[in-house]
Amino acid sequence: MAEARLTVASFEELAMPLFDQLYNFANWLTQDRSEAEDLVQETYAKALKGFSSFQPGTNFRAWMYRILRNTFLTSRTGLKAMVAIDEEDASELPSGTETPESVLLQRSQEELLQNAMEALPVHFREILLLCEVEEMSYLQISETLSIPMGTVMSRLARARRALRDSLKQRLAMV
Repeated sequence: MAEARLTVASFEELAMPLFDQLYNFANWLTQDRSEAEDLVQETYAKALKGFSSFQPGTNFRAWMYRILRNTFLTSRTGLKAMVAIDEEDASELPSGTETPESVLLQRSQEELLQNAMEALPVHFREILLLCEVEEMSYLQISETLSIPMGTVMSRLARARRALRDSLKQRLAMV
């Protein structure tokens, strides 16, 4: 019985610091807060259940991200994402040094980038998020997505190009 408590305690010690990062990744993948919460909850449940299969000394973070990603891919059909407008951002007040114009410009740039990211296919969006937002190394991304490192590098290059092209196109329409 004490051994089971130690396992759960070890899992909590490793897994809980990753909660916010996993939720952010899930939110970007699902583009829906409620789905992201469900996805993270299911990820933690699967990870705890399969914790005995985790190899100590290997990358626990990559293991958790892989579980989250696989859960996402198997739980969603068609991988259709809906754009959710975050109402809370509209209620934020600018700081004393910002002007209404600068706040509007900043928000429009953020919205432009977010819309361009959301329009990317999931395999491009996830690799950009893992590299640029989660700051994972190519090796960690390779382990997380279970793909060769060369594929990580080429997919990342194609994702960046697709994002750049999308932003150019969107900016030309403005």
